Amino acid sequence: MADASGTETVTHSQPERKLLTPFNIIAAIIIIVGLPLTYIRFTKGLGPVTNLDDSNPWGFWIGFDLLCGVALAAGGYVTSAAVYIFGLKKYQSAVRPAILTGFLGYFFFAIALIYDLGRPWRIPYPYSISPGPNSVMFEVGLCVMLYLTVLFIEFSPAAMEWLGLKRARKIVLRLTITLTIFGVLLSTLHQSSLGAMFLMFPSKIHPLWYSPIMHIYFFISSIFAGLSMVIFEGSLTHHFYRDELDEHHHKEFDQVVLGFSKAAAMVLASYFMIKIVGVAMENHWHLLFTGWGLWYLLEIVGFVLLPCFMFTIGYREKNLLLLKIAAVITVIGIVLNRLNVSVIAFNWQLPADERYFPHWMELWISAFIVTLFIVVFRFIIRKMPILQAHPDYPDGH
Repeated sequence: MADASGTETVTHSQPERKLLTPFNIIAAIIIIVGLPLTYIRFTKGLGPVTNLDDSNPWGFWIGFDLLCGVALAAGGYVTSAAVYIFGLKKYQSAVRPAILTGFLGYFFFAIALIYDLGRPWRIPYPYSISPGPNSVMFEVGLCVMLYLTVLFIEFSPAAMEWLGLKRARKIVLRLTITLTIFGVLLSTLHQSSLGAMFLMFPSKIHPLWYSPIMHIYFFISSIFAGLSMVIFEGSLTHHFYRDELDEHHHKEFDQVVLGFSKAAAMVLASYFMIKIVGVAMENHWHLLFTGWGLWYLLEIVGFVLLPCFMFTIGYREKNLLLLKIAAVITVIGIVLNRLNVSVIAFNWQLPADERYFPHWMELWISAFIVTLFIVVFRFIIRKMPILQAHPDYPDGH
């Protein structure tokens, strides 16, 4: 059909969806079991649902839900900075999916943090009753709260278009550049501060993972994590929601993959060199020939150097499949790195019978939170103009 100006518009019909799909069945099982586990956690405390103790006060919820979640949600600030600060408008179609992933990632990370805190009702205490501005954890918490607010405002135009709030949408769009700059600043602070937080444990973290410049490691790795996550998430949405994408998104996605892959290759190469320099600075070469050293080499060679070469070759040959595989490997590598720092290589000197291993309820609750993330993401993708422009707001993308 054509509008008043004679421009043809395409209307996508909503495909008929089945209720009893494999994903829906698995998600229902995880949620049904996760609800009573949540009840046990908040009525009985941490003891019945975790293997945490005085020697291991932080476990899988911090290592996976928090550290991995924050790193993989970095696609929001990376994409916004590329489009609105560096002026790379050809990646405009990736902004809303990246912002949505970032917003939901931080929101559910906050939910996971409530599970981990022994007394979650005391969250406001450090910022109201007993402030501690000299603490790195104070800075992390404050920046994350502020950035979550920024992400919510950046995401809100899509919700406003869905709800028909035209005037509010105009006000928010005028703040785009300001919000982007503020979001990049906050992300830089808390991504690096998460690494600085582990500087408090020089005797607990294995020397190959501990470094005086851990804050730099965490910040740089968040950049290629965000770039790879945009490619990974975009590939999944283009596969499973192809019928809901408009022509603009179809055409631009290949350019997004190529451009972000080129950037990821350069950042991965820089990160690898800095890690090698870190080993040299501490003179830990001899540790590379131990069992822990082989595990360390697997991380930085198999999940940093290898995807770096794959991104480079894939970009040169325009091999999109190779680039998408490299993005998956990089995402797995980020998860491995954060778990190594916070769980696997943490308290590495303890005897095997005293080492922390997550309780099955911890793992299930983490799966419960991730499943809720996916369910909400799927709902928003289907209902709001994330993968296509709203017909009443052609400038939305």
